[in-house]
Amino acid sequence: MSTPSEPGDERSEARSDPSLSAVIGERRQLINLAYRLLGSLAEAEDAVQEAYARWYAMSRSQQEAIESPGAWLTTVASRVCLDVLGSARVRRERYVGEWIPEPLPDRTEWIGGRAAGAGDAPADPADRVTLDESVNMAFLVVLESMTPAERVAFILHDVFRYPFAEVAGIIGRSAPACRQLASSARRRLRDARAETGPSAEQAGLVRDFKEAWEVKDIEALVGLLDPEAAMITDGGGLAGAALRPVEGGERVAQYLVHFAEKVPGLVLLERTVNGRPGLVAQHAGTTVTVAAFGLTGDRVHRIWAVRNPEKLRPWPGNGPGAGAGGTSQSWGG
Repeated sequence: MSTPSEPGDERSEARSDPSLSAVIGERRQLINLAYRLLGSLAEAEDAVQEAYARWYAMSRSQQEAIESPGAWLTTVASRVCLDVLGSARVRRERYVGEWIPEPLPDRTEWIGGRAAGAGDAPADPADRVTLDESVNMAFLVVLESMTPAERVAFILHDVFRYPFAEVAGIIGRSAPACRQLASSARRRLRDARAETGPSAEQAGLVRDFKEAWEVKDIEALVGLLDPEAAMITDGGGLAGAALRPVEGGERVAQYLVHFAEKVPGLVLLERTVNGRPGLVAQHAGTTVTVAAFGLTGDRVHRIWAVRNPEKLRPWPGNGPGAGAGGTSQSWGG
């Protein structure tokens, strides 16, 4: 009975077999693609694993007959993601409360899906997602409104620069149809105005927001929030969270102050969230909330706060021993 190879064994085999090295070298690209398609690192890793499982299930002669292993793996991973997206709406109908894409930390703070601790090593670089504008939270949230075919066509063509002829072969539609799908996806992005402003400006605004929240200054928070601001929280039934968006700048400010009062010892940290300035809330050394921000001019227009501990595994201070975000206090108000 064979056993799975350890990463070190796999890299050793790759050095002795250039063709295997080329196949393994595709993993980072595939993870980047799958995360953008699915909005979930865990699901992205599963999709890529499935693509590799299908590759290794083939005979050596079948593998050698494939002209471009990278293109083959991309096609298979994309089709797996398309299937996952097709069933996601049904699964999310059963999800408790609001669903937000999984937030990603800056690579300097990445924990490889395990509990954070002094002995933990950072994840392998192949597991890291390149953080750019195509993974900021505002962008990912708009992607969630697209049909599976729109999302796949748009990401493959506009983000990863695949020609429509190749996109057509991947998703099983004609090139003109794929062009139309991508065009429709672009319109959704324009209509949603998924702009977050320059990173430096956002960093200053997030810092001011943090300071106002720390001192529970409702008036200052209201001044930083757009009057039509909304806060969406995702607890997944595993951590306290509002089941519906909290709407209106004043209500959002009151909600945040109410939570801070219920959780003494809450520590707020300025951190990069999906490549943009955001905030991380820790309680007793555990990451309990990761918040991403969307701006309208010089005001906060959207706050996406993820509390589901299953989505916080890459973040320092979170892991199996953390429980439901490290505190039973509710964000439900």
